[in-house]
This record gives sequence, C-alpha cells and structure tokens, in this order.
Amino acid sequence: MNASNTQTIHDEILISKIYMIREQKVMIDKDLAELYGVKAIRLREQVKRNKTRFPANFMFQLSEQEVENMVSQNAIPSKQALGGTLPYAFTEHGILMLSNVLKNERAIQMSIRIIEIFVRLREMLNIYKDVVILIEQIENKLGKQDQKIELLFSYLNQFIQKEESPRIPIGFKQKL
Repeated sequence: MNASNTQTIHDEILISKIYMIREQKVMIDKDLAELYGVKAIRLREQVKRNKTRFPANFMFQLSEQEVENMVSQNAIPSKQALGGTLPYAFTEHGILMLSNVLKNERAIQMSIRIIEIFVRLREMLNIYKDVVILIEQIENKLGKQDQKIELLFSYLNQFIQKEESPRIPIGFKQKL
C-alpha cells in the first residue's frame, strides 16, 4: 500500500489500537507492524538492531500478567492475537522513532497520523480537565450561594416568629 492508503484507515480504528498500560498510552508491535505494512518480526528485528534508539520510556516488553490483562479486559480473543510472544509496547515517542528505523514511506505517513491522534487525545484530555475544573468552580459558587440562601431563610424565620407574638398597639390612647 502507498502513503495515500493510510488516509483510508479511520481514526477510530487507530484509536482502538491504543491501550493504557503502565499508566501510559501505548500501541502493540503487532498492530504497528500491520499499520506500517511490515511483518511483526521485521519490526522487532529493526528495534533490536537499534536498541539505543528505544529507551524504556519509548518501548517496553509486556509481562505475562499484562498480556493476560489485555486479553481479559480488551476483548482480545487470545494471546495468539497479540502475536504469540510477549509483545513490545511503544509509547508515542517510540512510535515516532519507529518511523526513523523503518524507512518505508507507509511507516513514515502512518507514524505521522498516529502521532496526530496521540496529540488529539492529549488535547481532549486537557479539555476534559478544564471542564472538570469549571464544574468544580460552579459547584463551589453554588455551595456558597446555598449557604447564603439558608442564612436568608433563617433570618426570615426569625421575623415570622416575632410576628406571631401579640403586638402592643402604638399611638394615642383615648380616654373613655
């Protein structure tokens, strides 16, 4: 496939291949190889040949427990669907580095699209955080208003209670 075919892959498909592992958004080597148009074994070979380009914050290998969690939580049919071995997970920076290691045009174009999606996800997260902060501010203001309204009602109740007691008439008294 050429670079123009990377546009036919919908963003939702790319987003569905992003997982949250070790509190990081990552993509699995098998999915990346498929998107880049290379075999997974070739991708792993290039990574091994260029180990210095992939520090721990760019790429890590999943543990057996993490693979089990992925299979059970992400509707992945089996470990075989992940490639049969313990897959490598690539962070946003690792994905960008892969495009430098895999020198085909499709890998470069697909990496650009994936990075753009990571950026959009981060922007959406920031917008979500901003909305949460605004809601908290509104709740605080409403909470203060509730306190003021309660205080107002307590003052009104005091006036109502005072009116119930008999009043002493004021003014001139006529002698009869």
